[in-house]
Amino acid sequence: MSKIDDNAGEIAGLALKCFAGSNGRRVMIAIAGAPGSGKSTLAECVVDALNAGKGVSAALFPMDGFHYDDAVLEAMNRRAFKGAIDTFDAHGLRHMLERLKANQDDVVAVPVFDRAIEIARAGGRLVPQSVDIIVCEGNYLLARETPWDRLKPIFDLTVFVDVDEDDLRARLRDRWRSFGLGEEEIIRKVEENDLPNGRFITSTSAEPDLRIRNPGKSTAS
Repeated sequence: MSKIDDNAGEIAGLALKCFAGSNGRRVMIAIAGAPGSGKSTLAECVVDALNAGKGVSAALFPMDGFHYDDAVLEAMNRRAFKGAIDTFDAHGLRHMLERLKANQDDVVAVPVFDRAIEIARAGGRLVPQSVDIIVCEGNYLLARETPWDRLKPIFDLTVFVDVDEDDLRARLRDRWRSFGLGEEEIIRKVEENDLPNGRFITSTSAEPDLRIRNPGKSTAS
């Protein structure tokens, strides 16, 4: 069993304990970390583990669907810094999290970010009322600045993924290379945007319930 499977199994076990004590109420899990930390892969593994005959239904909810559109970022003069904390709709994300936690609708359509076209697709995923546990992953779920500080209390369990900066740099370079970017653009994106965002996330996030180490240079998101 790999390290990520071990981590996913630990988080899934804690999520099941939360659900067991919830009197049937939907449980919300947050997995936060820097770009390239592996949080997306870990969250997917947690959902798979929960859905593997544990008697519950789990679904994934990435916060990246709340990126501002490129046209909005152009008007803000922030397109080059897409992924920074001010390039997301924090209020929209909070309202969606609260709606998902209340679980009063038969189904909720959530936006999904399509990295291939760098655009969030509205209604990209459906979350039915039957889902017991939602695993939300994203960079700023534990951010302490206003209005992001209103997110953490929504979650029943919070996790932060720690990765050394050298590993982040290698993963991020591999990520952008896989999208066909040239070396100059890769360096710009990694050194001027992704890594500064990662340092901000690591240094300013609130303390989680569980901190996970994700060493190694495998490509992750």
